[in-house]
Amino acid sequence: MTMQRKTALKNWLSICYPQQSFDLNFAAADADFRRYFRATFENGNSVICMDAPPDKMSIEPYVKVQHLFQAVNVPAIYHTDKEQGFMALEDFGNTPYLAALQQDQRTEVHKLLLLEAIDELIKLQLSSQSDTLPIYDQIVFNREMQLFPDWFVNKELGKTLSVSQQQLWQQSITTILAEITNQPLVYVHRDYIVRNIMLTPDRPGILDFQDALYGPITYDLVSLLRDAFIEWEEEFVLDLVIRYWEKARTEGLPVRTDFDRFYREFEMMGVQRHLKVAGIFARLYYRDGKDKYRGEINRFIQYLLKTTRRYQQLHPLYRLISELTGKEEIRASYSF
Repeated sequence: MTMQRKTALKNWLSICYPQQSFDLNFAAADADFRRYFRATFENGNSVICMDAPPDKMSIEPYVKVQHLFQAVNVPAIYHTDKEQGFMALEDFGNTPYLAALQQDQRTEVHKLLLLEAIDELIKLQLSSQSDTLPIYDQIVFNREMQLFPDWFVNKELGKTLSVSQQQLWQQSITTILAEITNQPLVYVHRDYIVRNIMLTPDRPGILDFQDALYGPITYDLVSLLRDAFIEWEEEFVLDLVIRYWEKARTEGLPVRTDFDRFYREFEMMGVQRHLKVAGIFARLYYRDGKDKYRGEINRFIQYLLKTTRRYQQLHPLYRLISELTGKEEIRASYSF
């Protein structure tokens, strides 16, 4: 944040909160251009200030989705300035789920926290209304997956797909799209990860939802359970997917009545997301100079190798990734 921008934010806050002195300190940064600051007042109260440079992005999607996501605990919006790109938001504190999970390694604690996050996800999905958000469709899926060859393969690996590899890639994309475009549709947060869920006294606080779309019901569950910065045993993940599925069915969400089919959709959706994330993390490093995420790319390659080896239709993608990276999945615990 430039000094000029910080001064503008301070001046704006002084207008929003007249006769109240405050300290302004950096709180967090997103992978895009947004920055967050905490304004702490003399009485101990605090607000989170979003700085979203208006020449780079708009705060309007955030405001729109915040109104749509009232079924879950999203930060209240106290003040907005669309022209300057500033917002004053409710402060959910300093403890994201990721920190809480890393601080306490007990399996039962992880399960308890993740089940709470799953409960919130179900509430969000139950509140879904069609025609309120753009559709997460084949065009978007395709664009996201293309990040993998464009940034991970070309930049991170320094390779170009050969003709035969291009054929494997196209075959794989066709397979994945056929599997994920027929899922029931709900609100999709799109980054429902433990870094964006806050531990608060009452119920989990949900952040970073401005890119939400209306799309596949398994997407956010995959985001939660196949994370970039923390990884769980497959049996643990399977147990949580079953618990989500059972509760979702009880609550009337349009999940498949056959669990094996639902789990397959979960895994196929994961492949799409893992390809996207590997590409995004490479792009953040090579285009934007942000190395915070680069070290986690390999986790997504491992996710991809495990899942693509497990499903026969995805073997061309397994072969391609294995060829490109020189890595193999040691053991597939089960296959279809």
